[in-house]
Amino acid sequence: MANTYTKAAFTILMSHADAMLLRVAEQACGILDTGGEDEDLARQYDALDPAFRAVFPPEGASKFGTFLAIFPDPGFPCLDCAIDIRSNDANDAQVTFSGEQFGVEQVANLLLAACKSALPCGFAWVSDCDRLRPGEFAGGCVVVTGDGVRFHSTQTILERALHRIEAGADSGVDGVVLAVRDPSSGDIGFWNDATQSLGLLCHASVYHPSRAASWENVPFEEFDWMALPQNLAA
Repeated sequence: MANTYTKAAFTILMSHADAMLLRVAEQACGILDTGGEDEDLARQYDALDPAFRAVFPPEGASKFGTFLAIFPDPGFPCLDCAIDIRSNDANDAQVTFSGEQFGVEQVANLLLAACKSALPCGFAWVSDCDRLRPGEFAGGCVVVTGDGVRFHSTQTILERALHRIEAGADSGVDGVVLAVRDPSSGDIGFWNDATQSLGLLCHASVYHPSRAASWENVPFEEFDWMALPQNLAA
């Protein structure tokens, strides 16, 4: 018999208004935990703070549909963490999330939906076991930006690092960039999709090699696909 845990503890600064939404989210979880009928849940939804209802507009018979969507299992709407809120000297809200069976996905989704003042932000988590069993120890991190949530695990990082070694530096494992040399100056510019222009390497759009191979109508007659070096792409 062994016990496994998913642990995390971190602090994020945000506005007091966003911190208040976290408290209302906890309240919403408590309402849903009662297992009430949809009509009763809808009445309680309507009584919640208007700011919460603006972030999670009514959906479905219970009206909690958009809120339930942040959970990996909407049938068990629990944040699986403790939330401590304090004020700091700058009058921001200092919010600490912690737990031994931490709800990584739902907390990340809640930060994205309700805590815009905290973005971009991120946190790390660890998975461990009270027995020394192979395969039971891992972890990862989550990066939350205005564009969405990105999850990274130690297993994926390890597999990618080994694949880099096996494939070689020129394989494009870490992506490729479109490089164009100016015929007059000899300078090399790198394509940026967002600006539709050439610029510095640090601003270049990075493509998967398969995307590069299938890209038709590249807007240059002469160009090269350059594989990113491992230490730059890590």
